[in-house]
Amino acid sequence: MGDPPDYARAMRLVGWSGQGGRGDGLQVMVHRGFAYVAHPWSGGFSVVDVRDPRKPGASTFVPAPPNTWTIHLQTHDDLLLVVHALDLFADVRFADEAAYYTGAIGETIGGGQARSWSSGVAIYDIAQPQAPRRIGFFPIDGVGAHRIWWVGGRYAYVSALLDGFSDYILLILDVADPTRPVEAGRWWLPGMNRAAGETPTWGAGRRYALHHALVAGDTAYACWRDGGLTLLDLADRSAPKLITHRNWSPPYGGGTHSALPLPDRALLIVADEAVADHEADGRKHAWVFDVREPANPISIATFPTPAEADYRAKGGHFGPHNLHENRPGSFVSSTLIFATWQNAGVRAFDISDPYAPKEVGALVPAAPTRMIDRRPGRPPVIQSADVFVDAGGLIYATDYNAGLSIIEFEG
Repeated sequence: MGDPPDYARAMRLVGWSGQGGRGDGLQVMVHRGFAYVAHPWSGGFSVVDVRDPRKPGASTFVPAPPNTWTIHLQTHDDLLLVVHALDLFADVRFADEAAYYTGAIGETIGGGQARSWSSGVAIYDIAQPQAPRRIGFFPIDGVGAHRIWWVGGRYAYVSALLDGFSDYILLILDVADPTRPVEAGRWWLPGMNRAAGETPTWGAGRRYALHHALVAGDTAYACWRDGGLTLLDLADRSAPKLITHRNWSPPYGGGTHSALPLPDRALLIVADEAVADHEADGRKHAWVFDVREPANPISIATFPTPAEADYRAKGGHFGPHNLHENRPGSFVSSTLIFATWQNAGVRAFDISDPYAPKEVGALVPAAPTRMIDRRPGRPPVIQSADVFVDAGGLIYATDYNAGLSIIEFEG
């Protein structure tokens, strides 16, 4: 079942999977009793039988094309969407992870070259979960896709790096016919379209790039790493319009990563990713915004920072990474928020009072027994990456090296 956790409060480990010997995981979706786990280093994705979450079953591995990242994915009904991009962590230009987080990827890689990797979005039929069958592909001329938001319906929202752009922008795909997806629209921050002669207004060492956007109704809540947060009007998917752009970096350290809209309360949770060891990029936060007036989001609180151990000294990244995103069919709450905090594991927060968020549960999995991350000098500590909470309340958390943890919240 996995080694006992290093720390637990109001959470307990109830199941664990080594993912068929590929312990590295990034995004995870749990759908119809199967966990779809994207691997950052193993070159593909796995489908893990979790119909009995206390005793996960067989794992099916789907390899990626050569030199290709398939680190994010989305499920709905009988379909699975998977990103394809250059495997940047295997590229010598990003051997020092700081190069990945502080430079414009499009300018580092360059455009117009012959590609030795697959670039785009792959679509699979998963009517038989353990035998995904690819039925469609949207090609991207460039580095590729990073992350997707798709919960069914006609449109998928993709962060994509196309030739001519400095970094990832928002690309909207029409997937009404999943065998023939087509582009419906796109949007980027002014200064990113280098092919059109745009010039960045931000300085060196800052990365303006879409991590991903969540969509509620006709509004996209998009996080742009060091470029902050935008709210976009998507009433016309072919021509998104800016509602507002907010950036609190500087003085804070950037890395704006994940947005979670809570429309019934007119709130928005925004997590800034910690991207450097020992908080070298500063203390990172998950913020609570009041978005009653979409043109004027106001930050009203931050989540408490885990403090039961000296996580700054522990090694690796300490701070927010991903939020459970309230997908239809999963656990949905506008008061109970789940997040990964990297070397501080998985956390649960009660925001019943949005001005005073409280931590109400935590679990820090045991350190990995084997390092899958091949980058030089990475410390052998937990780096909880993504979190998914199913409709029954079970928490599924991936790690860069330590397999899939299945956790029960007792709060």
